[in-house]
Amino acid sequence: MKNFLFCVWIIAALGLSGVSHTIYSADSATDAATKAAQAWLALVDSGEYAESWQKAAQIFRSQVTKDQWVNALNSVRSPLGKVESRTLKNSTYTKSLPGAPDGEYVVIQFDTVFEKRKSSIETITPMKERDGQWRVSGYFIK
Repeated sequence: MKNFLFCVWIIAALGLSGVSHTIYSADSATDAATKAAQAWLALVDSGEYAESWQKAAQIFRSQVTKDQWVNALNSVRSPLGKVESRTLKNSTYTKSLPGAPDGEYVVIQFDTVFEKRKSSIETITPMKERDGQWRVSGYFIK
């Protein structure tokens, strides 16, 4: 009986270490993805729309041309004015998103105040690409 309980404890400990590793991996992925998102948003904030397209994930660039992206941001983002504040609202690590291939994603929401719109939610979705780098695969302002 003593050996059985010891085996159960070992199995439980191994299982828990796997869970903590998964949590740690999701936390470190979320941190890395958030840093990548903030760097990418800095490009958008400074009006470097073409550069933001070049720094986006391959899946993003395959869905929209650079000219389409620049035109979209000129018509949607530019009229909002400068960012006055941006506060992390939440972030969620996931391995699947509707309409996207399986992979590693972090869906990040920011409460953002623009010069000409005082209440917005920016949703930005970095994905981990094959080279191990986090790059933005989606961006939406509401």
